[in-house]
Amino acid sequence: MRAPLPALGDLEHELLTLLWKHGAMTAVAVRRALTRDLKDPTIRTVLRRLEEKGYVSHTVERGTFIYTAKETRERAAAKAVQGIVDKFCGGSLERMLLGLVEASLIEPKQLGAIVGKVTRSQKAR
Repeated sequence: MRAPLPALGDLEHELLTLLWKHGAMTAVAVRRALTRDLKDPTIRTVLRRLEEKGYVSHTVERGTFIYTAKETRERAAAKAVQGIVDKFCGGSLERMLLGLVEASLIEPKQLGAIVGKVTRSQKAR
């Protein structure tokens, strides 16, 4: 897996979530889909920051920027978790999983079910 992506602010995450939900969008379409009232320049600035961070790319169609998420939600989440694993667990996924069990964030039974799904997935390949 490549290096983790930089952390997102709340507004960056909100805009990226819209792109995951709706697919390719213009800045105007993003602004209209938001529940809060923000100006177009603010939206464009945040989209540009998302692009600089590696979450978003754009194409230009008839002079209009069309923004698209570069990674799926699941892949971005995996990269974020990788950053946490590297930072807090010395890169050990096993230590992170044990920490989740010890903190009662995941039950051993759930972890066992996940292992079963991974095993079946690997056998199907």
